[in-house]
Amino acid sequence: MKDIYILAIESSCDETSVSIVKNGKEDISTATNTQIDTHKLYGGVVPEVASRLHLENITLVIDEALKKANMKVSDMDAIAATYSPGLLGSLLVGLEAAKALSLVYDKPFIKVNHMMGHICANNIGNSLEYPLISLIISGGHTDLIYMENESSFKYIGQTLDDAVGECFDKVARILDMPYPGGPNIEKLAKMGKDSYPMPELLNDETCNFSFSGIKSYVNNLVHNTKQRGGEINKEDLACSFQNAVTKSLVMKTKKALEQYNVKNLCIAGGVASNSFIREELIKMCESINVKATVPLKQYCTDNATMIGAAAYILYKNNMFSDLDVNASSHEVLDYLNIN
Repeated sequence: MKDIYILAIESSCDETSVSIVKNGKEDISTATNTQIDTHKLYGGVVPEVASRLHLENITLVIDEALKKANMKVSDMDAIAATYSPGLLGSLLVGLEAAKALSLVYDKPFIKVNHMMGHICANNIGNSLEYPLISLIISGGHTDLIYMENESSFKYIGQTLDDAVGECFDKVARILDMPYPGGPNIEKLAKMGKDSYPMPELLNDETCNFSFSGIKSYVNNLVHNTKQRGGEINKEDLACSFQNAVTKSLVMKTKKALEQYNVKNLCIAGGVASNSFIREELIKMCESINVKATVPLKQYCTDNATMIGAAAYILYKNNMFSDLDVNASSHEVLDYLNIN
């Protein structure tokens, strides 16, 4: 069987990333330009700045990925790019670059949903087994998705307000920690103990999440303590906060696994790089005889390799896109069944 090589572009937020992926599973080369140092100056991602930096770097990153692989665009079987969801200006840069390559080199073009990419990151070095529940935890998403097969997606739970990664970043800001906040909260939590009482997060019969309440609670706790002249133990507060959020993620994911009676869990998204959250979810899976699959940490955060992995599934099913496709800042995964 012929090997399939896909050049994939990811530019949905603040990473300009290009990968060449073989058969949806092998990362032949990846080049990424990160904007973290720039956005640290503002305490978070500034959309206009992000899109301008993507524009400055996109051709350089494409050239670097091809050079590292010792390949040319003409060697590719298809060109893929993230089209949704994400920052509109950022998405457009990667999407238009991919469409231009497709047109000039007469290669099929594949549009990829960013969330499908996060799930398919689990196929790099692994093989997902179906049916499964996918937990996507990132800066913009906290979703539970039921998958009958590799190309079917059914939302069964979502956050009702803040995404878990967004909540981590906001709590980090409350504690005067720099962007990105999630990794800094994780580091602090390792040095602290669970000594601050936290509010119970959404505990109902649904598989939905809610994190705005705990964010507001932490904000009020810090403010009121300072008003009274007291001091916050940042390590303990970070530990207490992280434990409470993780407990909610574990509880709701377990509920989804039991309701749908599946024995496979796939964890995805930038927050999946948090070691404590990974370990607690894996422990829960072991306790109920469920197989947990988690991407390598470099494939948890935004990267083009995951887009190439997802594009391969679409390629196999002849799901190619016209070049008039546009970017969308909020489109969710549809319920598909193309096998």
